[in-house]
Amino acid sequence: MLQEHNKQDNNAFSSSAAQPDGVKVKELMTEEELIRFLRILEVSKAENYHNVIENLKRMHNLPCIHICKQPLYPLEAIRRWIEEKLLKEQR
Repeated sequence: MLQEHNKQDNNAFSSSAAQPDGVKVKELMTEEELIRFLRILEVSKAENYHNVIENLKRMHNLPCIHICKQPLYPLEAIRRWIEEKLLKEQR
């Protein structure tokens, strides 16, 4: 019964937003999901993508929350962060 409830909860937090590759994006993304969402694999030459995310958090105020010591990235906050970056680059 608890597993069934958890499946329903997980579905309640998923977004209908999809990336170009058709993968649905959740409201709270894991670091791996964020790496795909930001297309770090395609644009970075870093060997460790975790370091790229850490740098974005430290130097560029990438939004992040921690739940049970697990970093999670709120989709809407990430979208606002991208918009702010875009506006700064246009100046």
